[in-house]
Amino acid sequence: MTEATGRVALVTGASSGIGAATARLLAARGMRVAVDYLHNGTAAEEVVAGIEAAGGHAMAVRADVRDPAAVENMVERVQAAWAGIGVLVNNTPTPYAIKSFRDMTWEELGRKLDDEMRAAFTVTKAVLPAMTEQRWGRIIYLGNGLSRRPRAGMIALGTAKAALAQFARYLAQELGPQGITVNVVEPGPVEDTRMTHVPDEEHRRRHTAATPLGRLAHPDDVAHAVAFYAGEDSAFMTGTTAAVNGGMAMY
Repeated sequence: MTEATGRVALVTGASSGIGAATARLLAARGMRVAVDYLHNGTAAEEVVAGIEAAGGHAMAVRADVRDPAAVENMVERVQAAWAGIGVLVNNTPTPYAIKSFRDMTWEELGRKLDDEMRAAFTVTKAVLPAMTEQRWGRIIYLGNGLSRRPRAGMIALGTAKAALAQFARYLAQELGPQGITVNVVEPGPVEDTRMTHVPDEEHRRRHTAATPLGRLAHPDDVAHAVAFYAGEDSAFMTGTTAAVNGGMAMY
């Protein structure tokens, strides 16, 4: 038994990669975990089955986290099954263009900004009433090191994640008096995710060579940082960012 036992966590984008690793780790630490997905219900159910086989509690829930009605329905399902959500891990990846600013249209840049912020805004709004009532909450947003360190072709993702990081700081200031912490986990390149193919093999070699710990992150590395923010050990930390990049960038 730990202090996390009985807490309800919602992990968005949890059918694979970082989200799946996070769902499994939070469940292993005693939380009941809602595994959100949009397209791959089979993979989400596999995550749930793995958690339950290990003695944990989980349920798969489908929602487009940019859609307020779908999110409200998802949150109502979780609350009906368990209780109010106390931990939100906002991890849902949304598509983005990989190209230079010269070649990019406003629609491409604006779509990524809108998708990123709409998802964070919508899901946070939905879980906030229960957190406020409990006077306890943990909100963790998945950022990206590109919000601080630009890389060619990644202006859409980097700009959107920079907006998300500042959004988190404003929420941390506003929600602190209600016992709710808001933090960001900011990975560098991560192996074994849907975006693993984005850096080609040459970029991957360069990234690895530039990392003092000698490898790229795995989803479990990121999940452990998220789990730290989701528990009591981080109770007096809010508005902070954890860089999970093996020392590739030091802030």
